[in-house]
Amino acid sequence: MTTTTARSALLTDTHQGPVSTGPALLTHTQHPTDRTTGRPTDRPTDQRERFYGLVPELVAADPRVVALLADIGAGYTAIPDAVADRVINVGIREQLLVSAAGGLALTGMRPLVHTFAPFLVERPYEQLKLDLGHQGTGAVLVAAGGSYDMPTAGETHFGSRDVPLLDTLDGWTVHVPGHADEAEDLIRTALPGDDRVYVRLSGRSNAGAHPVGDRMTVLRRGSGGTVVAVGPMLDRTLDAVRDLDVTVLYASTVRPFDAVTLRATLAEPDVVLVEPYLAGTSSHLVAEALADLRHRVLGLGVGRVELRRYGTAADHDTAHGLDAAGIRRSVEAFLVG
Repeated sequence: MTTTTARSALLTDTHQGPVSTGPALLTHTQHPTDRTTGRPTDRPTDQRERFYGLVPELVAADPRVVALLADIGAGYTAIPDAVADRVINVGIREQLLVSAAGGLALTGMRPLVHTFAPFLVERPYEQLKLDLGHQGTGAVLVAAGGSYDMPTAGETHFGSRDVPLLDTLDGWTVHVPGHADEAEDLIRTALPGDDRVYVRLSGRSNAGAHPVGDRMTVLRRGSGGTVVAVGPMLDRTLDAVRDLDVTVLYASTVRPFDAVTLRATLAEPDVVLVEPYLAGTSSHLVAEALADLRHRVLGLGVGRVELRRYGTAADHDTAHGLDAAGIRRSVEAFLVG
């Protein structure tokens, strides 16, 4: 049995405190570096800001890498003259952004493509399907904005449909880092290849980073079911189930889905997914992984009912049942009854 849950109450008109609309502009100053790794020791903890700081280094380190922007981020990154010809801002032309990536990939380049999630997946979906997928080319797509990191921007900037849409296409690896260190490691690992990779950055992160890779991280073992927390949902999920007898798995890579770890740690065939995009996005993959077992799946995530008042990101969490209290209610109702 598969259940998809998200609360759909309308947001209030009022804001509780200031609303963050994104990371502060980078300051283009010299940062102290680690003598062993050569990396700055005061690297930004915001995922998007970390990415902007990495772009000049990543382009300079590999002559195949070409960064493609669609205005978003163009003012946040200081590009040295030596690599300026491999940082291209196409303007607010997202279909061109992806088509250019496909063309450059055909010449042997490795495109590093960036904008907000709805502009990177929804608007140029046909170009993802044809210019990358059908042509058999690859690129690293780095999305910002999460599902509703910029609530004051409204529905145009909400990105909860990105991973479900990519599920309709073949051959995509999808990473959902929960910390800036994870985001950096995943992007660095993806660049040397030629495959299609999507990295979904979030404006909110967990307190600490976890190892990244194809396998989920086993954080706790219990006997009352399994809770899978994806990316930035981990800390609030751990808070929600802190005194429940459940296994907790953490995933920063969601495609391909790690069925091996899920099955290897399964005590009871009751699985709760806590994902930061559309509720139930990975439920079908859990069902496939446990097809030979009688099982139940609860998919928590962003609801399909549109919330038409801006509010704050925290307001949206509450409305969708994705704050710690909402996750607790859903998990208890599903596992305990």
